[in-house]
Amino acid sequence: MKKTENKELIKFVHFKKGNEAAFEYFFYKFYNHIVGFCIQFIYDENDAKELAQEAFLNLWTQREKIKTVNGISSFLYTYSKSKCLNIIRHRKVKEKYINQTLNKKEAQLNTEILESLQFDSLTITELEDLIFSSIEELPKKTKEIFRRKRIDQKKNQEIADEMNISIKTVEVHFSNAIKVLKTKLSDYLPAILLYLILN
Repeated sequence: MKKTENKELIKFVHFKKGNEAAFEYFFYKFYNHIVGFCIQFIYDENDAKELAQEAFLNLWTQREKIKTVNGISSFLYTYSKSKCLNIIRHRKVKEKYINQTLNKKEAQLNTEILESLQFDSLTITELEDLIFSSIEELPKKTKEIFRRKRIDQKKNQEIADEMNISIKTVEVHFSNAIKVLKTKLSDYLPAILLYLILN
């Protein structure tokens, strides 16, 4: 077992026993992710922060039900998903009475996305491992270009200059990387969407 995994497992054991410092560890690990996840669907930072705090409060009170360390992220995202759906549905009811239809389709789309997400079948950590292992399997140059563009957030021209290649070459390799990853990860598209939201 990796050292970091072992450390996290120890934190989890302390968390289950009610150790507040262990709870703080997981709070700081996941809080910004949960807030970011909620903002993508309810578009309100204050509400998202309030919802995230509520999720952690419930995590703390129900910690005895969490069976594994990965169960913490599953619990937080599942709880947040449920609350986001409630907020979207509540807003739709309000909109019905004030005749605001501008965001109805977007709210419907968000509802469909949230309802499609299943956190129990594949944890966030497992999903990250799956994505990164798929990236590692890309051809060397394609992988390097994908990493510089998607992970390092560099522009095509910047990558072309650094690697002494044309912009067209950068575009072709990045496009190939996306095609390969879409094919490999097609069974996990709803979860992939979640990953893209969080990153």
